[in-house]
Amino acid sequence: MDNIAGRKSSLSWATHLSVLALVLLWLIPTIGLFVSSFRDRDQISESGWWVAPFPVELTARGRTATEATQEGDIFVVTGNIYDDPEAQSFFPEGGGEVVAFGTRGVNPGEFEAGTTVELGDGETLTVNPDGTYEWRTPEEPDRGQRIYFAAESPPSFTLANYRQVLTADNMDRAFINTLTVTIPATIIPILVAAFAAYALAWMDFPGRGILIAAVVGLLVVPLQLALVPMLNLHVRIGIGQSFMGIWFAHTAFGMPLAVYLLRNYMAGLPRDIIECAKVDGATDFQLFLKIVLPLSLPALAAFSIFQFLWTWNDLLVAKVFLPSDDASKVMTVKIADDLLGSRGGDWGILATAAFVSIAVPLIVFFSMQRFFVRGLLAGSVK
Repeated sequence: MDNIAGRKSSLSWATHLSVLALVLLWLIPTIGLFVSSFRDRDQISESGWWVAPFPVELTARGRTATEATQEGDIFVVTGNIYDDPEAQSFFPEGGGEVVAFGTRGVNPGEFEAGTTVELGDGETLTVNPDGTYEWRTPEEPDRGQRIYFAAESPPSFTLANYRQVLTADNMDRAFINTLTVTIPATIIPILVAAFAAYALAWMDFPGRGILIAAVVGLLVVPLQLALVPMLNLHVRIGIGQSFMGIWFAHTAFGMPLAVYLLRNYMAGLPRDIIECAKVDGATDFQLFLKIVLPLSLPALAAFSIFQFLWTWNDLLVAKVFLPSDDASKVMTVKIADDLLGSRGGDWGILATAAFVSIAVPLIVFFSMQRFFVRGLLAGSVK
């Protein structure tokens, strides 16, 4: 009785839970990137994004003063951790708790206030409750010993990461280059694939089955396998590393999937419409342009979204088929080389760059999502 019209399936709860799980799998890391994009590097290093609204215990490292007074054969360095310039800059409210001293990582908090800690090699350390310290060493220090201190820092959110990403040198040029690559690399394969898909779906000619099998076979060819041969071909025909070269590269890599999707969609169009148009004297070009192409708009929009996203977010093909000069870099290459090249561990910059790079694809997707949904649902309702 579950299949009676108007009655919900008994497994609807499983469908809802599956959809909820998929939404959470996508939403949780996205929220994490978004929150991390507003945090500074120190806070990200000390705690996860899920505790961003709460105070965080941060640690900093400074050095003691290098001036030492000599008492017999012993050199003495004294100071106050709360007066340390690095501590003051790190903790605006002033100072912190000493948690370790020297390269040996001795934690003064493990000892009673006013006691002397043996550091080895004749070195001793005394840390007082008021934050003053006294370091004795048999050798005159040429630079201060490391001192580690910690303090609780309030939640901190900043736009510095976005300013750094958006104001990087030639970032505006990289944005224009990305559009210059993405728009033609999306339009060209759609135009070519639409003609090919119509021919494979509605035109009878020798070898059509072989061509369809070849298209399916090309879907499993790894992109990386064709990079070097295609680059060599581009060099021979004179386009080398250029925008025209990367247009052709993206067209070639996207063509098999475009032909496969569009051919299957066009082959599912009502045959009566096609035959009636042929009886009325329509040529194949008129049939394609006035009937098949308008009816295939959902499939064309769906592939356009996929191709645009792949091309916009591409890094490998852009590195291979574009010149390495700064004037030709797209956003993905610019971010990878100039913003993350020397700061691979700076998660704040990485998260910010991710959100900057997905801004345009999100606009494209939401502006065309109604066509995308129509393409997915086409044929499900008669």
